[in-house]
Amino acid sequence: MPTRTDHFHAYKEKIIELKDLEEATLKSETFLIEEDPNKQLTIYYAPFEYVNPQAKVVIAGITPGLYQMRQSFEAIRDLADAPDEEALRAVKQRGSFSGPIRKNLVTMLDDLDLHHHLGLPTTLDLFGEANHLVQNTAVLPYPVFYKGKNYNGSSPDMLRTDLFRSYVEGSFAEEMAVLEDALILPMGINVRRAVETLVDKGIIAPERVVSGFPHPSGGNGHRHRIFAENRESMRRHIAEHFKQHPLK
Repeated sequence: MPTRTDHFHAYKEKIIELKDLEEATLKSETFLIEEDPNKQLTIYYAPFEYVNPQAKVVIAGITPGLYQMRQSFEAIRDLADAPDEEALRAVKQRGSFSGPIRKNLVTMLDDLDLHHHLGLPTTLDLFGEANHLVQNTAVLPYPVFYKGKNYNGSSPDMLRTDLFRSYVEGSFAEEMAVLEDALILPMGINVRRAVETLVDKGIIAPERVVSGFPHPSGGNGHRHRIFAENRESMRRHIAEHFKQHPLK
């Protein structure tokens, strides 16, 4: 599954030509991909298509939020003259889990010793010079909003919403199948549920999936407790995976 660029070709010039990156500009008809008015759901385009086939770790979220959407547009405007693949790779590096969430994510990943298994001083390097080791992704690859706010995966239920099925069982499943040896870290229970449906379908081997990792959002008041409860089992799982799949 090489990086798809068909959507990017359709939207690249529109992104570059924008006069501002205000919320109303980003969440406009120009970038609207799909919607379900009855459920008050909207999906907008953002250039998060890059797939890194060499990734050793997959960090999976629910969907990019408005902040990440803006970061992705900024990256494309800064790299207007770059080749498509380079620009899309830069989007993933700059925009994925950007903002306060990245600090929380790195703190937890370092606590699980992931950086040691990857030969890094810190997992923060996964968003910099060691970006080639990671695939930062989302079950729903484009920004989704519920009642105008960032969608959190639970309301409405991601797995019971027709609008989302083609992404969970389509693009996300295809991406996970390509990255067949990469360790998968689903962030939060809703992402884990989506991953588990692909395990049940035989698309993902169960031993690839690290269970118990909480969503690192500052709004998740339970993340410290959940992390503490699952810390040791996650550390063992990660260590065992890299024992079986050492870096070459």
